[in-house]
Amino acid sequence: MTSKEVELVIGLVSVSDRASGGVYEDKGIPALQDWLASAITTPYRIEPRLIPDERAQIEKTLVELVDVQGCHLVLTTGGTGPARRDVTPEATLAVGTKEMPGFGEQMRQISLQFVPTAILSRQVAVIRETEDHAALVMNLPGQPKAIKETLEGLKDAEGKVLVGGIFAAVPYCIDLIGGPYMETDPAITKAWRPKNAQRPATAPTQDQA
Repeated sequence: MTSKEVELVIGLVSVSDRASGGVYEDKGIPALQDWLASAITTPYRIEPRLIPDERAQIEKTLVELVDVQGCHLVLTTGGTGPARRDVTPEATLAVGTKEMPGFGEQMRQISLQFVPTAILSRQVAVIRETEDHAALVMNLPGQPKAIKETLEGLKDAEGKVLVGGIFAAVPYCIDLIGGPYMETDPAITKAWRPKNAQRPATAPTQDQA
């Protein structure tokens, strides 16, 4: 990374009363970390947060990650169902300046391939903009298997994409809001950009080869 390039910063937020209270081990952040490590080839830094299902706390955390930590992408997991304590979508919409409904629509389409209760999920995505910075904030499901399916999409036994995952659109979205250029491993998820926005693929470093 040259001195002129901006470091890609990704915030991970697991929303769970019981995990944040130590009742059981959080599985959301480890699942996100593992998937991102397999999918993103651009160097990046992670900012993890484990918090309870409290709307004020969720809003405060999202604002801190974007405005203070400078995250370009924030992924939340948990708290998106219809239960009284599920308030992650409300908190996300409250801190956003633009709603990005296509992400939530596609997440439900993917999950509906497995369970009819996917229509109960209320995941949303927003752009949060400040005077000199912007970030994409997305709600993801709570289960590790569903997180992977949502981000990566569904493929057949030969690797052909059956239903596209949402992450394919994330790098170009980050481009459009002024963030750093993100590259991915096409075997996991192929970042889609129009031809005029594509750069030559970066050669792997000695450590990556």
